[in-house]
Amino acid sequence: MPSTAYGNFHDFCRDTGDLWSTLPVCYLFNQAPTRLNQGWGGCVLRGVDLNGDKQLANLGSILLCGIAIVAAAFLIWRSERKKAAVGRREMQLFLVGYIIIEICEIFTVGGFPLDSAVRRGFVAVHMATIVATLWILMLNGIVGYQLLDDGTPMSIGLILVSAGMIFVGVGYIALDTGFSWTGYWDSTLSGDNRGYALYTLYQLVPLVFLFVFFCLEAFLVLRILGERKPMMYLFGAALLFALGQIFQYVISVHICNGTDGKINGGLFETLFTLLAVVMIWVFWSSITEDDWPMPVTGSGAYS
Repeated sequence: MPSTAYGNFHDFCRDTGDLWSTLPVCYLFNQAPTRLNQGWGGCVLRGVDLNGDKQLANLGSILLCGIAIVAAAFLIWRSERKKAAVGRREMQLFLVGYIIIEICEIFTVGGFPLDSAVRRGFVAVHMATIVATLWILMLNGIVGYQLLDDGTPMSIGLILVSAGMIFVGVGYIALDTGFSWTGYWDSTLSGDNRGYALYTLYQLVPLVFLFVFFCLEAFLVLRILGERKPMMYLFGAALLFALGQIFQYVISVHICNGTDGKINGGLFETLFTLLAVVMIWVFWSSITEDDWPMPVTGSGAYS
């Protein structure tokens, strides 16, 4: 049976910046500057040279991450003002997760000068937070059905405990891969960088969470609320996210070659992901207006 490319990270790392890839998982492997500094043979993201032999590989993403952190903090504040909004606390949890992702991005794919071991630690937190935050987003899609009262210790507790378990699981695999604690994942470190567990948890599972979130919200809006306008925001968020992934995985290498390594598609992935998060918040806000008619006693919140 011919082998497949499933589980291989080599080509992704090569096309997203070679030594200074804009894909965080790449910094766990031998070819990365955090290990043996061999590279993957692609277009090198050179960024901005600093004093000595240091460089800031991705200044654009660092600046956009700063903007994203401020924007998410603003949305958390705006959410706090929507006292009657369903799922207010749960949406704030998602935004907090997004802020942590952007903080990690500064020190991982942003190329901020760090000790190699410290960067690998940030990579593990970065990857684990991405998966856990998208899990929280998916659960936000369930919150709207009011199976449990939103904002209660039970609702928040279930989300935090389940997200924490995912964070620990993904984080451990990433750390064990990056630091070779047990040696179990050492086969991932070289060659095609084939790692089935990391590939499934980091590349595929988040897409499943996003798909389920989209389906849950689409059914809620179209069949339960009987509205159509909010779907524009939901489709907008999906389109912006998809554009970010296209820039990251498809267009990135062409931008890198065209700019002689000054920037690549990772900059645009950060931008479009920020816009997608804002659009998700706008969508949530549009279906949880403070003046939404109150439900009849004994019925669900969206009766």
